[in-house]
Amino acid sequence: MDEEYDVIVLGTGLKECILSGLLSVNGFKVLHMDRNEYYGGESSSLSLKQPPESLGSSREYNVDMIPKFMMANGGLVRVLIHTDVTKYLNFKAVDGSFVYNKERYAIYKVPATDVEALKSPLMGLFEKRRARKFFIYVQDYEENDPKSHEGMDLNKVTSRDLISKYGLEDDTIDFIGHSLALHSDDSYLDEPAMEFVKRMKLYAESLARFQGGSPYIYPMYGLGELPQAFARLSAVYGGTYMLNKPECKETAKCKKVVCDPSYLPDKVQKVGKVARAICIMSHSIPDTNDSHSVQVILPQKQLGRKSDMYLFCCSYSHNVAPKGKYIAFVTTEAETDQPEVELKRGVDLLGPVDEIFYETYDRFEPKNDHEVDHCFISTSYDATTHFESTELDLTVDLSAASAATGE
Repeated sequence: MDEEYDVIVLGTGLKECILSGLLSVNGFKVLHMDRNEYYGGESSSLSLKQPPESLGSSREYNVDMIPKFMMANGGLVRVLIHTDVTKYLNFKAVDGSFVYNKERYAIYKVPATDVEALKSPLMGLFEKRRARKFFIYVQDYEENDPKSHEGMDLNKVTSRDLISKYGLEDDTIDFIGHSLALHSDDSYLDEPAMEFVKRMKLYAESLARFQGGSPYIYPMYGLGELPQAFARLSAVYGGTYMLNKPECKETAKCKKVVCDPSYLPDKVQKVGKVARAICIMSHSIPDTNDSHSVQVILPQKQLGRKSDMYLFCCSYSHNVAPKGKYIAFVTTEAETDQPEVELKRGVDLLGPVDEIFYETYDRFEPKNDHEVDHCFISTSYDATTHFESTELDLTVDLSAASAATGE
């Protein structure tokens, strides 16, 4: 293996596989290695090891380690289409998108249009009318059409000021900001409103794309299929793959290294910790209209927390579990060392569970100067159950790798 490569990629997580695929397509000589014998790294889909007989066959489970839905019109889907990786994958629309409300201690469908706002039980009669006007403004807004701006420059006007024009209540702002625009905290309120409005429009456009009950899609057999699809793309364009290499005593030279944080622990810093519960159930999440796949967001203010909580549920309809079984995740940014206590509000919404497992994992981000050491390290996955925050990381990673290879 004493060869020289343009880029060596370490780890077969989704970000790393996307980068190796795109770099290979662009003509770079890529060597891609992983210490594990399977693809996916942190974003792999694994079977259960010797489950109780009541849970069915272990081979019928594909449990995502980092479960995330994809926005149907989002950046990741555009990358899939652009690279033609979709020919290796089958997707299915996600049935529902819901939000938690503390006043009613219940979950409700996220209203995304002016029509849905008028029907939503989340709001009273007068609030529905105010929300409807706001949704119409967002739907009609076009960045290149000043007539749709109503005298506001969204590059200068803050989200808080834009919302205040319509007099929306705090709970309404909460579900719009966290379940529609998918912001993970409230810092967006004091930032220019352009990004906020674009996120709302993306949600509505994605919802309309497949005419489903949510704006999300998800691969059949789980997310572990995605890294493998990009690995195939890289191989087709000359990329070299080596799995099961926990210790490699051979030598390979390269101009740049791309990797996940676990490969260069001295060049990353811990920035947080994710707490999660993995649950196996024999029913859908209550109050979700018997949805076989669903996301529920519990905004931080509704819980009295500093960070949102997320519920992800998928089932046999996506071929990730045996017939009649559902896999649910409850995740949040850990604020204590007691995941069982911290996740209780979310777990309680699931109803009876057959099995439940708790765990935490640390989040890291790079602290090195890649312009000096030519090492491009991805950021750990966060607690969200959608790819919108991950796409921001990936954009940075792609920009860095592009700069690294002189593109």
